[in-house]
Amino acid sequence: MRIQSLSLLSAASLLPSLASAITFDCANIRKDGYKYNLKELGGIHEIFNAKRDQDQGLTNNVTYRLNICGTLGKKGATLDDLNCEQSRNICGFNRTTYDDGEHDNFAFPIVGFESMGAGAQDPEITRLKAQDADREGLQLKWGGGWYPVGEREKGKKKRKDAKAVIEFECDPDKSGLEGLVEYSEQRLRAREEGEGDGGDKKDGEGDGESGGDDEGKDPFDDGSRPERSLQFKSFGPVDDESYVLRLNWKTRYACDNYALSRENSSGHWGFFTWLIIIFFLCAAAYLIFGSWLNYNRYGARGWDLLPHGDTIRDVPYLFQDWLKRVVNTLQGTGSRGGYSAV
Repeated sequence: MRIQSLSLLSAASLLPSLASAITFDCANIRKDGYKYNLKELGGIHEIFNAKRDQDQGLTNNVTYRLNICGTLGKKGATLDDLNCEQSRNICGFNRTTYDDGEHDNFAFPIVGFESMGAGAQDPEITRLKAQDADREGLQLKWGGGWYPVGEREKGKKKRKDAKAVIEFECDPDKSGLEGLVEYSEQRLRAREEGEGDGGDKKDGEGDGESGGDDEGKDPFDDGSRPERSLQFKSFGPVDDESYVLRLNWKTRYACDNYALSRENSSGHWGFFTWLIIIFFLCAAAYLIFGSWLNYNRYGARGWDLLPHGDTIRDVPYLFQDWLKRVVNTLQGTGSRGGYSAV
């Protein structure tokens, strides 16, 4: 009895950990009776924000990497000499250069679990129409990260909670990948080894930008170019306890009825496909079994093997006669008016 009680206590103690392990399922989102599938937006994507502060004499460039459908992994969580935890979904890589030559470079997690699985993401999903009747889409509030603040104490800075607010806005004309490059393992490895871009863009992507390499970037880009589906809005403190990254993502996958329409279309096509397959399977089984029966019972050969072989041989002639009847019916046989001779 004591062992059983201990096991029950252990299971109960695991419940908070299991509750905190709730993650965001991008392929199966259900809200207010609607279903959404954002799986096509998965993969590691990159967006950056750079600006110049003349008053403080510095240039600040922050690169954000995100994967809404999975973790960043080892390669995605590394940018040059900066390292973020590979178990995270969103990370920021800060590079601040002062006019006197000093640098302040660091990486910070925004969303995701810690490397040992600790922490809580606490994903919160709401429909945009709940906030504004004229907008269609989803809002995802997502946490689990931290941001370093203040002066360093014992080699480390103090930390405040960090999270992200992503608004997936319905746009039927956009896939959500315009202006983005997905960073696969091969691309990240090639970039790390200095082998160039290392990959091709997806269909419908962009404006010819490298999606994260320094070459070709506007050094003071604010990350909100209109041609991009994913746009940077802001990052900063919202209260004394937390920092928030705000992103806007325009995509057709956030439309209320898009997933439903795809399911319906694929469902109808699947039904007719199976109907045709079943018809051909039944016809093949009938011919094979009938031929085997005629061979073993009557010793038939050639056309005689086929069940109802005579009928099958007459099908072209029957079809020809039927076609003639149809043509005659459409053209009319004509009639002679008045009296006819006796």
